[in-house]
Amino acid sequence: MSDSKDAGSTGIEPAEHVDETRRRLIQATAAFTAGVLPSTPSFATADDAAPATASSENIVPFRIAVPQTVLDDLQRRLDATRFPERETVHDQSQGAKLDKVRGLVEYWRTNYDWRRVEDRLNRYPQFKTHVDGLGIHFLHIKSRHADAMPLIMTHGWPGSIIEFLDVIEPLLDPTAHGGQATDAFHVVLPSIPGYGFSDKPTEKGWGRQRIAKAWGTLMHRLGYKRYLAQGGDWGSVITTEMARQKLPGLMAVHVNLPFVVPHTLPTHPTAEEKVAIDQVMRFATNGSYYHHLQVTRPQTIGYALADSPAGHAAWIYEKLSAWSDSGENPESVLTYDRMLDNVMFYWVTNSGASSARMYAENADLTFGSVPLEIPVAVTVFPGEIYTPPKHWCEQTYSQMFYWNRAQHGGHFAAFEQPKIFVSEIRAAFASRQRA
Repeated sequence: MSDSKDAGSTGIEPAEHVDETRRRLIQATAAFTAGVLPSTPSFATADDAAPATASSENIVPFRIAVPQTVLDDLQRRLDATRFPERETVHDQSQGAKLDKVRGLVEYWRTNYDWRRVEDRLNRYPQFKTHVDGLGIHFLHIKSRHADAMPLIMTHGWPGSIIEFLDVIEPLLDPTAHGGQATDAFHVVLPSIPGYGFSDKPTEKGWGRQRIAKAWGTLMHRLGYKRYLAQGGDWGSVITTEMARQKLPGLMAVHVNLPFVVPHTLPTHPTAEEKVAIDQVMRFATNGSYYHHLQVTRPQTIGYALADSPAGHAAWIYEKLSAWSDSGENPESVLTYDRMLDNVMFYWVTNSGASSARMYAENADLTFGSVPLEIPVAVTVFPGEIYTPPKHWCEQTYSQMFYWNRAQHGGHFAAFEQPKIFVSEIRAAFASRQRA
């Protein structure tokens, strides 16, 4: 897509005619950007052989209890919010719109109740355990159905385990939510290092390879000899890496952000390919600058995110708007309470900088094809950053056993459309439950 081409166009030149500037754009745009990959798969690094080791194998019960002083300080900061002037455009091309952010912050200041979601989370079994020297916070909720399969689901940015709250019960107890006993899962929901109530790394090295190993260690420590994994956004990155490493006991994975763009773009793209290529080109040229900032200066943005709740809310709200299947109106699929529950997971843990460092740890990522040799299921949601065609997935995943395009939902699939998300998980893993 040239600079003069309309941003909404799906046309694209054949691969051999894509000029060098555009190729460099695709190659240089890291996380979640498509293009020509290096000869080594982008998920592979030299430290793959280093095992994840635990400094302590104890699993300790955990309960969230945010001090009231933290909430009082938040109220003071919200009351003193200083907003910028209104944007000079009529769309969201300059970022989150003033009236939208003001409405969210005003609700936060006057109506929001953190203790509500804190109590909800504390009804579920939560734990911390040290893996490879770092404390990992996770929910581990066992189904009442004895033959349920263990499922570890990983969140992304700017998300958290909050994204999965509305899918827990249908996955645990399908017979009470329109399913069958064979659809039951034991659910494990870890927070990525540097996110939520997991510890923050104090040195470099906690990239996707190490986290994938840590998740394998966690599932083994919980006593699971066979298990399934699911993820979107960073969760898809980590789940893909778990599959690439063929972790012991990992039977199959489901992703809703597949890394499948061909190493070489097609000479004569189909209509579906044109759409996908145009989507990643637009992301490369207009949608990925947040990523470049967090790759290169996570500490700098961290000062602002740690100090201003309104600023942090705007930073997250902009992505909920841009990446949800909502026509840039996330209020149509998410309530203020649900959006703020997620924002609070960053605020009360002061994890703006530490979560941004995940980008610095994985600066080499692209949307490019990461071949996997274990069973893979894929759901493509229509509001996702890019919507690859089925045959790209078939070319990348040698054992793809499920693929579907959902009717609704975007990048935050479980958060936006929990019922559709649950139906996709059930359909994807139905044939694997008793394998």
